[in-house]
Amino acid sequence: MISVQLGAAYSTHLFDSVGPAGTAWLRLTMGALIFLGITRPRLRGVGRRDLLVVLALGVATGLLTTAFLSAVARIPLGTAVAIEFLGPLGVAVARSHDRRSLVWPALALVGVVLLTEPWQGEIDALGVGLAALSAVCWATYIVLTQKVGDRFSGLEGLSITIPVAALTAAFVGVPQAWGHITWQVLAASLGLALLLPVLPFSLELVALRRLTTAAFGTLMALEPAIGVVAGVVILSQVPRPLQVVGVVLVVAAGVGAERNGHRDDGPDAHEDSPIPLGTA
Repeated sequence: MISVQLGAAYSTHLFDSVGPAGTAWLRLTMGALIFLGITRPRLRGVGRRDLLVVLALGVATGLLTTAFLSAVARIPLGTAVAIEFLGPLGVAVARSHDRRSLVWPALALVGVVLLTEPWQGEIDALGVGLAALSAVCWATYIVLTQKVGDRFSGLEGLSITIPVAALTAAFVGVPQAWGHITWQVLAASLGLALLLPVLPFSLELVALRRLTTAAFGTLMALEPAIGVVAGVVILSQVPRPLQVVGVVLVVAAGVGAERNGHRDDGPDAHEDSPIPLGTA
């Protein structure tokens, strides 16, 4: 989670050169090259349905990354992460099949309102909308990752999905970045790709072999708080007291929802993440 949020925060330094979508495209492209260098995917024997799922996961990843970085270009990092976190929280609540679990998204929404402070008149509607789009993409990503994890092992699935994500991001990213790509930008993109997706996705696979999905999901609920800290330390985005309360509510909602909404742990439940780290 620290790697994810550092990657998101430091990505902002490329926005002036290649734009947020251009940054997303370059970072995913570098990540794709790294994963392809580590693992060559074997497509022989892969059924059409499985291939469609893995392609859909790649598209969701590309949209997620592009939408999130575009949101971060307009609203504070911690606020963007909190809104985006509504996606996995909604998935956890949907899995619980318990009406009482609806209290958690309601609590999270209160937290998001405190974070955005619409009564101040300074809310960036487009930025909030892009963060909400990334929440939908993250929820989609979670569902599809479970399906891909049941079919592909290790890094093989990532070596397919990340290149597809890069191609998806290219539709918006290439026009933004074209004519502004330098060796310095490429070097920075390589470093950002190591921060996300390479390092956290790989660590995630290792962690899930040692943690239950409930424990993993509960820890993941800390991500909005880590996003706020990264925003303060790296971007000097200091939240107001009510915004701090909002973050606490979102984290509490994530912990509460995950306690009742995780996937049953079985012998294959730890192969891939039910709640992936791909937030940026």
